[in-house]
Order: sequence, then C-alpha cells, then structure tokens
Amino acid sequence: MADDDRERWNDRYRGRAPGEGAPSDFVAWLEGVLPSAGRALDVAGGAGADAVLLAERGLAVTLLDVSDEALRLARDRATAHGVTLSTVRLDLEAEPPPAGPWDVVLVRHYLQRPLLPRLGGLLAPGGLLCVCIATRRNLERHPRPSARFLLEPGELPGLVPGLEIVRWVEDWTHEGPEGRHEARLVARVPDSAA
Repeated sequence: MADDDRERWNDRYRGRAPGEGAPSDFVAWLEGVLPSAGRALDVAGGAGADAVLLAERGLAVTLLDVSDEALRLARDRATAHGVTLSTVRLDLEAEPPPAGPWDVVLVRHYLQRPLLPRLGGLLAPGGLLCVCIATRRNLERHPRPSARFLLEPGELPGLVPGLEIVRWVEDWTHEGPEGRHEARLVARVPDSAA
C-alpha cells in the first residue's frame, strides 16, 4: 500500500472520537463459538470496536491496521473500556501478519484473497478463523465498496482450504438503514490437524 493510501485512511479516522462507531453485529453472530480465553488477532480492525468486544470476553487481542489514527482510536477505546489491546501498524499488502498461533483470527470487511489461507495457517489447534465480507449482491443497494473488494456468491468457503466450516451464511444483514449483503464464515482447524 502506498504512503498516500495510508494517509487516506489516516484522514478517514482523524477527528473521530475514541468511542465513535458501534461494534458490528458480526461479533454477536459469533456468540456460542468464540472462546473466552486465548489469543485473538483482529485483521484490519480499524478503530477497534470489535477488538474491544473480544478483549471484554477475556481474549488477549492484537489489532492490526495500516492507519496510525485508527490504532490511536483503538487504544483510547480500550482504555475507556478498561481492557488491554495490543496494536500493530501493518500493511498487509506488503508485510506478513504476525506469527501465531492464534486462537481466533477475525477479518471483517477486508478482502485480500491470498491472505485468507495464510491466516488459517496461523491458527492454534482448534483455532477459529472468523470472516465477514460483503458480496457482489451488496451492489444492488450500495455503490461501495466496489466489486474489487467484494466476494462472488459462494466464494468464501473455498478461500479457507484445510479448515472445517463451523458456520457459513450469505444474506442481507440488518446493519445500517439498508443492510449489507455479507458472507459470514467461521472455520476451525480440524481435530485431525491438531
């Protein structure tokens, strides 16, 4: 990612209040499968709303993002909620994610197809890869994100080879006034690989 792209993301987050932005309903959708202990990696986690929820569950969370401003907001949000959050500024288009093993890897609204199988390889035995990305059907109601950042219908399970699918759905969510069409998936390192 070019420095001007990083600055564009910094501009997007600059001036926002630390508590601004509600957590996604994706973490609530994960209820019943998320562990209450272990290490979690929030990939491209922005201002940390979801990362803080994971930390409140008892997970030791590391949030990755390319934006310094987003990471500052995430740290401030964690402090306000009384939890600890590690933050790492990282350009996932140029640098590898931190080595695991991770018990949970969360990816929401960030599509880099070659990265998903690599993230699965960073999971601890029994670890979960939790992914939420809009599909092309989202363009029926929203002009953004562009098709480049959207999944094809039914594509997501094929991007996590070697993992056991625990949950998978593609549908319109209730987030925002018109919802979003998202593919949501939880995949686990199978017992035979543990």
